[in-house]
Amino acid sequence: MAQIFPPGANTFAKASIVGVVFVALGLGFVIDQISRSTYVTGTTSPPPQAVPFSHKHHVAGLGLDCRYCHTSVEKSAFAGIPPTETCIGCHKQIWADAPILEPVRASWREDKPLQWTRVHDLPQFVYFNHSIHINKGVGCATCHGRVDKMPLMWSVNTLQMEWCLDCHRNPAKNLRPRDQVFNMEYVAENQAELGPKLMKEYNVQSKTDCWVCHR
Repeated sequence: MAQIFPPGANTFAKASIVGVVFVALGLGFVIDQISRSTYVTGTTSPPPQAVPFSHKHHVAGLGLDCRYCHTSVEKSAFAGIPPTETCIGCHKQIWADAPILEPVRASWREDKPLQWTRVHDLPQFVYFNHSIHINKGVGCATCHGRVDKMPLMWSVNTLQMEWCLDCHRNPAKNLRPRDQVFNMEYVAENQAELGPKLMKEYNVQSKTDCWVCHR
């Protein structure tokens, strides 16, 4: 019986197998990079909001504390989105007729909440508790960035699991005194010395078990 494939076919077959492996690895790398991109994670891109609220103006300019609007952040799993009543408390006197704030006035008149877009929105299968992190000495800026410098709110961290695990494996580098948690300008003089001390004082443990976040 005559030979169907020429001798070079063996070399081609081996090369094609190696090629498939490299293509698969390349595709995996591309997919991994896309999943970390700003397009997918939404970092650096402020989403559209009902009202273009400026943290820079309210926090840095007016000196408002985070807890003035996010009232439940110290005692609840959720930081809380401020109700229209919080906004109108000031804006019925300040910029009361500004066109840009008409959605706020309409919300107040019609008794309908403003439809804000969540900037830091974790999947439903992830358990996260704000109060635990606050009371263990994790500052707002650690996760949310310098919101006092943001004219519009955007995410500075990916919120992907590897980012969470990086802190959970070594929480000492991100701890600060509890009375500095809401201080956007806080910088530790010696974090390498302070971090382990606060871990012991606040009973902070390195938690990386799956059930900690996936319950």
